[in-house]
Amino acid sequence: MDTIDQHELINFIKNSLHEDIRDGDHTSLACVPIDSMGKAKLLVKGKGILAGVEVAKQIFQHVDSDFDVEVFIKDGTTVDYGQVAFEVRGRSQSILKAERLVLNTMQRMSGIATMSRKFVNAVAGLNVQILDTRKTTPLLRFLEKWAVRIGGATNYRAGLYDRIMIKDNHIDFCGSITDAVLKTNEYLRENKLDLEITLEVRNMEELKEALEVGQVNRIMLDNFDTQIMHQAVLLVNKRFELEASGGITIDTVRSYAETGVDFISIGALTHSFRSLDLSLKKN
Repeated sequence: MDTIDQHELINFIKNSLHEDIRDGDHTSLACVPIDSMGKAKLLVKGKGILAGVEVAKQIFQHVDSDFDVEVFIKDGTTVDYGQVAFEVRGRSQSILKAERLVLNTMQRMSGIATMSRKFVNAVAGLNVQILDTRKTTPLLRFLEKWAVRIGGATNYRAGLYDRIMIKDNHIDFCGSITDAVLKTNEYLRENKLDLEITLEVRNMEELKEALEVGQVNRIMLDNFDTQIMHQAVLLVNKRFELEASGGITIDTVRSYAETGVDFISIGALTHSFRSLDLSLKKN
């Protein structure tokens, strides 16, 4: 399994099941015999990248340790309508308890993985990485970033705690790019923190100021058009990593990659995807 915080995953499963079941799945308890055994298949009803199979296995295991799950299609595989990803066998009541959490999680993760793969494919052959952002669903970030990796894109910072990112609001509140960078480096030294620094710039004037002050790892070129971005790449001349950001779409991403930037961050990976249609049907 991809590296994932198991404690976080188990807590997610427990809390999600509690949200849905509380004191019982009364519909199933009312009309499905307690000793009924059954089988169900995960049916793909669209084209995309499958993600969340490993999560589904853990959901089933948590609901009922006697479940038997046979996987036919692994995470990260391109799937199409009519394919069966896995089959689960066990108590019918338990299948019905797990059904909605499995589907909600897998449909969302598969949608993100599909979107991520599209962007990665769009820049194939170019020396650039597609990054995700913090534009994620609260408390679901770990799953959404997992799906990004399954789709072949790269996770950026996990949160505010693991990388410095000096953005426009920081600069405006602080007073200037120079002040923000100097104060940030002083803060890191005083607190003995080893964090990389990304600095956002909004125009060529800010970029020139950033180059003068230095002391960062990466410069983010925010909402530059491709012509200005190409000029920025030439000006920086590999002195710092360069990241393109701001309104870049699947139709424009390759033209931005061709400017020579090292990274392109895409918020759409986790906020504008379309869930992949899946269903769990009695087999």
